Amino acid sequence: MSMSESERIALAARLHVALRRKHGRVTDTEWMATNAEYAAEIVRMTRAHAVETKDEDLYLLATRLEQAMEPLARAARLAARAPDGHLPNPLPRYADGLR
Repeated sequence: MSMSESERIALAARLHVALRRKHGRVTDTEWMATNAEYAAEIVRMTRAHAVETKDEDLYLLATRLEQAMEPLARAARLAARAPDGHLPNPLPRYADGLR
C-alpha cells in the first residue's frame, strides 16, 4: 500500500527532527517527501549515521522513508526510459565530473 503525500511529509518531518536532534543535520522535509532522488540520498546518509552510532530508531525511520518513496522512485525510473523502453545513454563524464 502506498502512502499519501501528506503521510510521506509526516514521515519526512519525523526523520528531519530526528536528524536535527541526533546528527545536527538540517533537511528539506517537503523535498524529501516528493523527490525520490533526494530521499534516497537522505536514506543513505541516515543509515550511515545510524550504523556509526548504533541508532536502531534512526535506521528504522530511514527504512520506512525508503519504502514510502518506492512508488515515486519507480515512477521516476520509468519516466527516465526512452520511448523504446531502454534507459537513455548517459552523457560522457569528464575527469572533473562535469559533463
